[in-house]
This record gives sequence, structure tokens and C-alpha cells, in this order.
Amino acid sequence: MDRLLSMRVFQKVIDEGGFASAARALDMSSAVVTRLVADLESHLGTRLLHRTTRRVSLSAAGETYLGRVRAILQDIDEAHNVASAETQEPSGVLRILLPPALATYVLAPMIAEFRQLHPKIKLHVEVESHDDLPIEDYDLTLMPATDQFDGDIIARKVSTSESILVCSPDYVERRGMPLTPADLASHEMLRLRAPGLMQGVWRLHHPEREGEVVDVAVDPGLWVNHTETLMRAVVDGAGITSVVVGLAAPYLARGRLVRVLRPWITGKLSLYAALPSRRYMPERTRVFLDFLIERARSQQIDAIQACDKC
Repeated sequence: MDRLLSMRVFQKVIDEGGFASAARALDMSSAVVTRLVADLESHLGTRLLHRTTRRVSLSAAGETYLGRVRAILQDIDEAHNVASAETQEPSGVLRILLPPALATYVLAPMIAEFRQLHPKIKLHVEVESHDDLPIEDYDLTLMPATDQFDGDIIARKVSTSESILVCSPDYVERRGMPLTPADLASHEMLRLRAPGLMQGVWRLHHPEREGEVVDVAVDPGLWVNHTETLMRAVVDGAGITSVVVGLAAPYLARGRLVRVLRPWITGKLSLYAALPSRRYMPERTRVFLDFLIERARSQQIDAIQACDKC
């Protein structure tokens, strides 16, 4: 029995949810997949899987064994990657997890260029909006974070951007332009719902006067957890909102938004790339991360320059 092959087949059966799906993924016959798992169970002297006509599930022994198998196979794959990284073009599947706003405004614009540079790396992207993202299940997880970022997470900072206040020209014509932070209390405010935000207060910082902070009590007319909805509302003239410079810059450059209360900012937001462990980083992950950092920081410089001209 090829024990290593049997272990890979066993793992694939669980990952794919069944023998037939695993056989298709591995380009094997269902009979071969079934036999390899049965041989593995016979070798171990225990049942790893519970089988019914509709589903396959792990036994208690199978669940414990799977955890060790994943670690062993990962070590083997990493050893192979270390040995071949110097001579082979990066390849394989890169699993990326990120929230919707980052998928739309950060990752998507970079995909075409990255694929042209590294056609052998296939991107498998999952877009989730949960606060507690399963970092350990992916090669790379992109996440925004404020100063309250969890330092226990293994992560690399990609970029940091200021958040500014913006509204549409139509809104200014109807309601006028706020001249002081206190004026915001009498305006239509739109707010993105995110962890760590003070719900009834907007905190403004003056970047040219260190330590100057103003808290403004606001009652948002729109409180939403979806960035694209927020952006559509502000562009259509629904009110004033806060967005990172990189997101605001294209709208400012085209005259669809104007900046409010320059040079006040509403804070800073950093983009982090979280990793599943401190162990060896696959070459495809390193290549993508380096590309992401270079492009994100280049785009940030362009955004700041565009914003300064508006």
C-alpha cells in the first residue's frame, strides 16, 4: 500500500465531501479511491469514516487522524516547495479570504496584472463579511484593522491610509458645506458599520496639529455594513460620509465627490495580510504578498496625490 497516497486520498474525500467528488478531483476512479481508504483503515486497524448512501462523515478516530494527516502532508508539500523554489516558476492554488469591500476595491483591480505575471498560480478567492474570519483555513487573509488590531495574529502590514469626509456636489448645493467639525451635527450623516466604531460619535483628528481631537455627536440617517451601498448613497447626494483616501480618490478626481473639512481626518485604517502559521511560506504566497504590497502602496501614493489636487 502506498501510505502517502492513501493519506492524500483520505484527506481529499473529507475536503470534497465524498468518494465520487474526491475521485473527480484526483482524476481517479471511484473504485480506486474507495480501495485506498479501505486499505488505510485496514492498516490502521480502525474505522476512519462513517459511510451512508448520502454522506460521509469522520469517526472519532478519523477526526484525530485527519488533523495529523493534514500537518504531515503540509510538511511534505512545504519541503518540496523549499527544494524547488529556486528553479521552478511559482505555481499552484493560492487560497485567499477577504471581506467584500477589499475584494471589490483592492483585489479585483490587481488580478489581471498578477495573472499575466504568474499564469501558473491559480487564485481561489472566498469573500466573507464575518468579523471572525477562519484565517487558519486559507493561505492568505486580507483584513482591515485600526489601532485595536489583534497582535496575536500572524500578519504583515500591507498599507495604511487616512480616512476623510466626503459628500457630493449636489449635497453641498442643497445643504451647504460644513465649516467646522461642530457643523456636522446638523447635516445628513452616512456611516459604515464596523467593529470598534463609536455609534453616536464621530471622532475627528487634525493631522497638522498633533493631539487635536474633536468628538462630534451624530445621528446617522444611514447606518450600513456594505461599502458599495454607502458609496452609492453618498455619490447620489444622500449625505456626508467617511471613506479611506484610496476609495475616495477616483470619485474626487472625476468631480463626483468633494472633500469636507479639509484637512481633518476621521482616523487611519491599515490593511493586513494574515497568515495561517509562522511556518514556511509557500513561494506562491510570498510572490502574491510582495505583489500586493507593491501595488497597494503605489496606488496609495497615486490616491494621495489625486486627493491633494481636488
